[in-house]
Amino acid sequence: MSFWKKYDYDYPSVLTMDDAELIILLNSLTREEITEWLIWNDPNGIYGDEQSLKEMGNIMSIEEGLEIMHRHIKENRLIS
Repeated sequence: MSFWKKYDYDYPSVLTMDDAELIILLNSLTREEITEWLIWNDPNGIYGDEQSLKEMGNIMSIEEGLEIMHRHIKENRLIS
């Protein structure tokens, strides 16, 4: 069961978390959970392993995923 379902988080709630809560959350996520959120947040992006291997020749590391997720959250906060 994914983190999102297990702990009853919905994807948009991440955008409204305060910074301390967000850091705790980000540090607790697996690569798969990060990928799941990124695909929800940016359905046109290349985050899934199969598509990433086909188009980029590698898969996203957890560090890359965290960096991208954090950037997307900050960008969405600026827009809101």
